[in-house]
Formats: sequence, C-alpha cells, structure tokens
Amino acid sequence: MKPSHLVSFITIVCAVGGGAWYAFHQHPLSLANASQTSENLLKSQGPSRRAVAGPIAVVTAAATQADFPVRLHSIGNVEPIAVVAVKPRVQSQLLEQAFTEGQSVKKGDLLFVLDDREFANLVAKDEALLARDQAVVARTTADYQRAQMLLQRNAGTQQTLDQASSDQKSALATAQADQASLETDRLHLTYTKIFAPIDGRMGAVGIAPGNLVNASDSGPGLVSITQLKPIRVTFTLSERELPRLQNEMKNEAPLNVNVSSHNNPTAKSTGKLTFVDSSVDPASGTITLKAEFPNEDLALWPGEYVDVEVELNPHSMAISVPTVALQPGQNGDFVFLVGADSTAQVRVVTTGLAERDQTEVIKGLKAGDRVVIDGQLRLSNGSPVREADHVAEIAKAKD
Repeated sequence: MKPSHLVSFITIVCAVGGGAWYAFHQHPLSLANASQTSENLLKSQGPSRRAVAGPIAVVTAAATQADFPVRLHSIGNVEPIAVVAVKPRVQSQLLEQAFTEGQSVKKGDLLFVLDDREFANLVAKDEALLARDQAVVARTTADYQRAQMLLQRNAGTQQTLDQASSDQKSALATAQADQASLETDRLHLTYTKIFAPIDGRMGAVGIAPGNLVNASDSGPGLVSITQLKPIRVTFTLSERELPRLQNEMKNEAPLNVNVSSHNNPTAKSTGKLTFVDSSVDPASGTITLKAEFPNEDLALWPGEYVDVEVELNPHSMAISVPTVALQPGQNGDFVFLVGADSTAQVRVVTTGLAERDQTEVIKGLKAGDRVVIDGQLRLSNGSPVREADHVAEIAKAKD
C-alpha cells in the first residue's frame, strides 16, 4: 500500500470512531430508547384493547329456546292470474261506455253497448220466416195424415202418401233451419251488449263511443280487465334449496309463502305455494315457483317486485342468540358469556341458520345464558363487566 493511501485510511477510521464516542457520551440512553420504540411498534401491530378501570359497561341478552323459523328467501314478481282483452264479437257502432277507467268490476257487469237495430231486425225476420215455415209444416202434416187415411180406405194411392210424407219432411227441415238461424241472430243480438267476463280492474279504454268496431279488428281491443283478487307471485330459488323444498313438499299441505313490498316491508301478505317447475334452468341454476294470494286488501299490484319468504318446518326448540353477539375468531365464532361472577368469558359456539337478527346456536350455549351484545370490543377473557342501564352509556364509555 502506498504511503498516501495508508494515511487516508487511518484518517477515515479515526473520524468514524470519534463520532461514535461523541454520540455515546452525549446521548447515553439512545440505544435503550430505540429498543423500547421497536417493542412498542410491534405491540401496536397486534390486537389491543384499551385498559379500562373497574367493570366494563356492557349490554347483554339471554339465549332463548324456542322453535326456530326456517325460511327460504327470494325476490319475486307480482303478476295477475288472468288478463282479458275485451273485444267486440260483431260489427256495429259503439254507442255507450258503462264504466270509468280504473274501475273495479264484477263478472257480468255491463261494459259497452253497441247499436243493436240491425240484429233486432234480423231476429224479427227470422221469427217471421219460422212462423211461415211452421205453417207449411202444419199443412204438410195434415196432408200426410189424410193420405194415410185414404190409403187405408183404398181411396188413395201409395204414390200420394209418399209425396205427402216427403213434403212434410221437407217442411220440417226448413222450419228447423229457420229455428237455427233465429237462435244465431238472437245470439248476435246479445253481443251488442258487452259484459265483464271476469272480476277485475278496468284498464285504459282504447276506442271511444261513436266508433265502428269489428270482431276482426287487430289491436288490444276495447279495454283490458286485470284480475287482482286472487293474484300470483312468481319467483326463483337456487337448485341448492331444491332437496329441502322437496322434503317439505312430501306433506300434502301446501307451504306458506309470505311476501312484502320493498316500499312497506312490515306489511306482509300470506299465500300458498301452488306451482314448482318440473325442471331446473341450466343457464341460471334456479327453479321457478309460483304462489297465490287472496289479495283482498289489494296490497299486491301487478308488475311490482316483492321480497319472498317460503316457510319450511321450524327447528324444534332450538337455542338462539342475537346475531350481534357473535364474534369471528380463529377457532370459529365465539361469544362473551357473562357468568354469575360478573366476568366475561370467551365461549366458542357452533352456529346454524340465521333469520333476521337471530342466529341458531347448535352447540356451546344453553337457554338462559347471558351473552354480550354491545361492548364486546372492549372485553377480553375474564374481564369484569356490569350491565349498562342504557346503550348511550356504552357509547360514552367507548369515547
């Protein structure tokens, strides 16, 4: 090594060593402080609960034992069982509309009146023709009877009798044709008054009085009637629910179905399951079902979407707790169980079905056990607790 390089190296070593000696003597606690800071940082990365002096205020609820409801949930669409387009059955002029749009009608109520003069004249004509031909029947019948009597007395011929018989049969056939024509025209006459074919609610009128209407006219017709009572809800369920559904359907009694509108979820309508499709849709993996509802209060309206609940047989005498009591853990869900000594103990539980704000507990609790439903985040295993007088006290303690 050259002398110049050696001098440079010695100078650098001295400088580093001098700086270290100065830092140590000027800040003798720096190393300990650094170690303490690192330890605090590690602690902050893990779960921590703020230390609280005295018992921790919590809200508890008792585990209950009762039949736990089992429901399948879906979204359904309300649709009418029947929609009838009212159309004329004859050609005539529309004279009168006997209802207002949106009105509820009963089967047999008068809806429209058409001009019936042409059909009344046809009926009168048919009646006259029938009367004339019935007179011919009477005459030919008398001629036939007279020819029979003359032949029995050897005063007539067989040819005369045969001719009388033929005339009588011809007259009877003509009279029968007149009767059929008369019945047809009488039927057409009844078509000039149009009555409601079903109970329902009237839609918008498509043709105003004064227009000429015809049975062959294309289009939606004069008006439509929508049946609202009863009404139907169509919905789908996942094919995964099919085995449970099939098991429940072994009973002869139809399953109850509850629906509620999105606008008013508290008002429920109850109906019966009436239809389960014969196959699963391979594209969506769902099966279509239909339920029928009396809808006497008209709470369900065609076209709206509703929340659907299919009621299955409940789980008998099951233990359940409010869902908010459950906390996720490494070994599964757990709750804080408050014992007689007013301490909170961690209890791992096995849960089942969840329904609204309640969850079924298959294993880990018994009826009457009190679990914490508010204030869990401040607890650890063995924490002393006290029942809060009000939820607001919990919020204040959290602050």
